[in-house]
Amino acid sequence: MEKSNEPYILDDETAGLFRVNRRVFIDPECLEHERRRLFDKCWIYAGHESEVPHAGDYRSRNVAGHPMILVRGDDNAIRVLLNTCTHRGAMVCRQKAGNAKTFQCAYHAWTYNSRGQLVGVPGEDSYSDAFKREDMALATPPQVDSYRGFVFVCFDRAAQSLYDYLAGAREYLDLVADQCQLGMKIVAGQQSYSARANWKLLVENSYDGYHGLPTHQRYFTFLADAGIQMKGGNISTQHQRAVDLGNGHAVLEYDSPWGRPIAQWAVNFGEHRKAHFEELRRRFEERFGAERAQRICETSRNLGIFPNLVINDIMAVTVRTFYPVSPDYMEVNAWALAPADESAEDSALRLDNFLTFLGPGGFATPDDVEMLESCQRGFANREVAWSDISRGMKREHPSITDELQMRAFWRRWNQLMTEPQIRRARKAA
Repeated sequence: MEKSNEPYILDDETAGLFRVNRRVFIDPECLEHERRRLFDKCWIYAGHESEVPHAGDYRSRNVAGHPMILVRGDDNAIRVLLNTCTHRGAMVCRQKAGNAKTFQCAYHAWTYNSRGQLVGVPGEDSYSDAFKREDMALATPPQVDSYRGFVFVCFDRAAQSLYDYLAGAREYLDLVADQCQLGMKIVAGQQSYSARANWKLLVENSYDGYHGLPTHQRYFTFLADAGIQMKGGNISTQHQRAVDLGNGHAVLEYDSPWGRPIAQWAVNFGEHRKAHFEELRRRFEERFGAERAQRICETSRNLGIFPNLVINDIMAVTVRTFYPVSPDYMEVNAWALAPADESAEDSALRLDNFLTFLGPGGFATPDDVEMLESCQRGFANREVAWSDISRGMKREHPSITDELQMRAFWRRWNQLMTEPQIRRARKAA
């Protein structure tokens, strides 16, 4: 692609205009900068503690281009290990999940325990005294930390702490994590799919309240045909707001118009369940008081944690990550999150909601993927150089159908992509 001196964004707060240069969606050089300046510098979601509940449990996955192992060691500590043998580089874990005391490289049989320590080297007597097993343990990302069960990694030793990085997003993670006194758990199973579109289009889409009604007409027709009258009729209800949470994070929060397993009015779940949900609500009020219980149970939130984690707490709780493979292709993974002590009946209701709307074959996800791919195809018209993200920019209190949340992402993205790269002192190991 030809070099361009045009800025990535135009941000005129006085006039109320915000534009994004479409080359950020198609330029391979831009993607390379993103890998170095975003994915190698920011905190990236790696998994949830509930995915490895027992000693030896592990999950292997690609996290921002890095093969990793999320594992609970025999000392009960959760670690993230880089999935590459320190001998010659082969991956030491080739299964997606399981339980193991050791990981053995299939190439030369070097063996590591669940803490990542090297415990077996065939023909070790062939090495000199300079060879030390402790020097050859599986590597870990420079920083690993967790918040309310969500495990993150960061490849920048000089980066701020995870706690500070999450900034205002912590409040909304708390609203999710507090839905169960025993903690939340990732439900078994994973949705994996792809889209022929730039990854940042899915960032925008994941908390875009503007597209809901025109894009997902099939879903609202389905509800009407099923005789379900949604609370408020649509997501434009009286309690709604878009919030810039700092560090590129943002959220939409609104009265939930659809049934949720913890909502008092849970319209989708039948009259026979009403007493059960009223009891659940009473317990929330005992724990948190009426105001916070109402917020946990009766409001939905679409939360974006910069750069590529989305937690949508709507008719079910979805955890979604996505990574760029090329400027016009991304891979997406999604999981359902639920209370650890949820009953089988409530779980079935939750997963039915999850799959009906958010599953790869549900009412929403295929619509969204088609729209993102349509945008990507439209970018072939390079004569149209800018996308507009100005909606609601002059409003004192932007609504959830405005675009404040996207501007929060783009401003942080632009800052990291354009700030001078100054060598910073590395933190002590």
